[in-house]
Amino acid sequence: MPRPSPWVRPHIHSLHPYLPGEQPKGKDLIKLNTNENPYGPSPRVLHAVKTAVSERLRLYPSPTADDLRARLAELHRCDPDQIIIGNGSDELLALATRAFVAPWSGRGNRARSTIQYFTPSYSLYPVLAAIHGGLQHEVPLTKQFGIPFSQRSQGPNWNPKAALSFVTTPNAPSGRGYRTSELRRLCRNTERPLILDEAYVDFAKEDAFELVAEFDHVLVSRTFSKAYSLCFQRIGYFIGPPPLIEALHKIRDSYNVNGLAQVAACATLDDLPYYRTNFRRIIKARQALGGRLEKMGFQVLPSATNFLLVKPPTRTGSARWWHQALRERGILVRWFSAPSVNPFLRITIGNPEENKALTKAVRDLLLNP
Repeated sequence: MPRPSPWVRPHIHSLHPYLPGEQPKGKDLIKLNTNENPYGPSPRVLHAVKTAVSERLRLYPSPTADDLRARLAELHRCDPDQIIIGNGSDELLALATRAFVAPWSGRGNRARSTIQYFTPSYSLYPVLAAIHGGLQHEVPLTKQFGIPFSQRSQGPNWNPKAALSFVTTPNAPSGRGYRTSELRRLCRNTERPLILDEAYVDFAKEDAFELVAEFDHVLVSRTFSKAYSLCFQRIGYFIGPPPLIEALHKIRDSYNVNGLAQVAACATLDDLPYYRTNFRRIIKARQALGGRLEKMGFQVLPSATNFLLVKPPTRTGSARWWHQALRERGILVRWFSAPSVNPFLRITIGNPEENKALTKAVRDLLLNP
């Protein structure tokens, strides 16, 4: 290992970076580990991107993605100044951290430096807090991965004055969906910016968009990656109160979203029926795959996403063992080491052939471990 550079800020030396799911270099593995859509972009989107590859690549794109913001405003029935586009929703989560959270200096108001989130949830949140020098406040979900309400209002561990709160809804990695009424109650018990991270909302029964109009401290995060098959293009957006959106615009990088991504996202909005058909296919496949795994002895948690969180039968190997055994049979799934979820595997819903191959591999392992 190289010696640490004295020019790097001290806390960066001990930082544990975000670890994405494995991206295999070969093509022999069935990839059910990173929640990508098994169906490609609409042919209209592919045509639009190919057409956009022209002499204009030498020019800068729209710095504020005006066309896309206008299209999204029409879709969500809001004003364009309530929307900001990012290089993936991850960039916007990082911008929110910079805009709303004061780095902790060891003195002063701790709440102003606190980033709050439930556990388990998106593992990027603590990384953003650590990079920024903020304080991390983790609030455990219930054993069933529910929001921990008490008779008083919110669970005793929730800090209503935290500088920034992240809520993944539906939850990842559990897949559990939350009712809008639950999220409204949470918003009422939070005084400062709260981001409802809806990366998987297109596979759920409810969304929380209406809460943006009810509260002046709530933002909703959406992405074109999971449901709209644009992971490669990296494009997401926030919807929220204009004063908060304006603050994020002030600190974003110039031309932060590349032109081809903007073209692809606009073309996606031109062909929403294509994607909604795929949503229904994925939801149907999720139900079918979950039923097959249950019949083979797996505990399958309810899911409002494009993945399942499952616990292997107790008579077989651990989830970690299953993760490796499936990989040896050419199938990638996700295993997390965090205690609250390490008994489980997270399995992305694939296309029919991929789901069939997974089922066969599981059956073979049960018969011949």
